[in-house]
Amino acid sequence: MTNNSQSRHDNDHMRLAIAMARKGLGRTAPNPSVGAVLVDPTTGQIIARGWTQPGGRPHAEPHAIAQAGDASEGATLYVTLEPCSHHGRSPPCADAILAAGIKRVVCGLEDPDPRVAGRGINRLRQAGVDVEVGVLRKECHQLTLGHILRVTERRPFVQLKMALGSNGEVARGGDGQPTWVTGIDARNRGHLLRAQADAILIGSKTLNDDNPSLTCRLPGLSDNSPVRVILTGSSGGGTADLGALVDNDVPIWWVFGQGDNATDLTVRPQDEVLRVPSVAQRPWLPAVMEALVQHGVTRLLVEGGPTIWRAFDRANLVDEVVMFHADHSQADTAQPIEPGQSLSSYVSHTAMRQVKSFPLAQDHCFVFRRGIVPAWWTA
Repeated sequence: MTNNSQSRHDNDHMRLAIAMARKGLGRTAPNPSVGAVLVDPTTGQIIARGWTQPGGRPHAEPHAIAQAGDASEGATLYVTLEPCSHHGRSPPCADAILAAGIKRVVCGLEDPDPRVAGRGINRLRQAGVDVEVGVLRKECHQLTLGHILRVTERRPFVQLKMALGSNGEVARGGDGQPTWVTGIDARNRGHLLRAQADAILIGSKTLNDDNPSLTCRLPGLSDNSPVRVILTGSSGGGTADLGALVDNDVPIWWVFGQGDNATDLTVRPQDEVLRVPSVAQRPWLPAVMEALVQHGVTRLLVEGGPTIWRAFDRANLVDEVVMFHADHSQADTAQPIEPGQSLSSYVSHTAMRQVKSFPLAQDHCFVFRRGIVPAWWTA
């Protein structure tokens, strides 16, 4: 096999490993969701596929190896993140790879977790395994960003979800309350974002205006509803008045500043109250992020509204924006509003770049990501 042919096959199999990892998003915290694919190096046949299981264990590598059985011997393993080498709540994945007789490991990127940080790769190489690192690194990096930020910046990956009218604004109904501006396809895609998040955050204004349930209501994914985080400086009025929010068993985490009064808040057994330092009579967002990380959150979906979006932007905490934009052909303005122009009304302090766009029936979805690569990441 030529080098170009090998590289092409490596890329193809790593893309499959990435697809496997996506199956675990929102279900593996605090562990990262990792994908693994075992391949026969002679025929190129896929032997087994694995991904991190709900709750974070088993890890992707032993999950794939268990399916392959004896066929693992001599195989090539494609894995999105460096195999762990430390004893935690499960044995090291590097040891499982060696015990299975795998001869080659193709890894997307190194794990910045200090407990791993190259030790897994070195362990395999010292045992004679051929290890290649960096195949589809950028894609694996984006997939694993929640884990990376948790161990390097003590915060989760922050994804803002926006639903905007054709004029680039948050639509209001006749009574001043929010109203639907996008169709069912866009709303379903928004529910998928919820299913792939560890937690979803809104502010007290959205809570009072919308009476949201904040659950995932896609068929078959209701169990994937993330923890609901309510960022507020007041009690929120007690659970008796919260309607849809408490009409389910999904936990609620109420976030208050240290001096705020929450004595009238009725907390269900599955709910929690988090206390963080305040700035300008509001919970300080960096402290909120630290508190969420301490509770195992790696992927945070911020819905809320313009006030919350702008607060995260000013705090330099926006990693990705998923914007659902109503059909431009229905615009009331003389000129259609460009997605970048719409974004700048809410996210103006963080350098963002558009990386993806696609239609959703009569609407459109635009994805923006932070435009400056962190100094600790090397291409």
